[in-house]
Amino acid sequence: MLNIYFGNIPEKLKSRYVYNTSVYFDNTYLDSWITDPFSQKMIKDIDKAVVLSSNAVDSKALGVIPVKQLSGGVKTLILLKHDSDRIFNCSTCGDNCAKWILKIAEKSDHDLIIGLHHLMDFGEKPFELRIMNNDTIVHSMNEYVLSAGLFL
Repeated sequence: MLNIYFGNIPEKLKSRYVYNTSVYFDNTYLDSWITDPFSQKMIKDIDKAVVLSSNAVDSKALGVIPVKQLSGGVKTLILLKHDSDRIFNCSTCGDNCAKWILKIAEKSDHDLIIGLHHLMDFGEKPFELRIMNNDTIVHSMNEYVLSAGLFL
């Protein structure tokens, strides 16, 4: 299940929290994360780029670029998929990443915890997530906005 903390992460979880996901990604990613089929789908959807190798992608906007020049959003998504020991700041992601965050949480064999400092749009389809600030489970954007608004 997707679990969200809004605002500051509680002290007990701070040692696992990564605020600057781009810098963390650049210094920790593994080649296998880039060539993973799920990661390739996210890269194609979010950055409009095709993975050429574990070191390069072909972007419509920028041409062939190194992996470290992927967007902050797609870097964060890849980290969510492949580094389950950490809690990542998903405010580095745009709303176009929301469906992928839900998919990653759905496919995960453990609860996924993220941090947000803004109200992300998860769309109109039903979903299930927990707002950890008050341990509330929500199933729609309406419920999500009403509950998250208390913490933003």
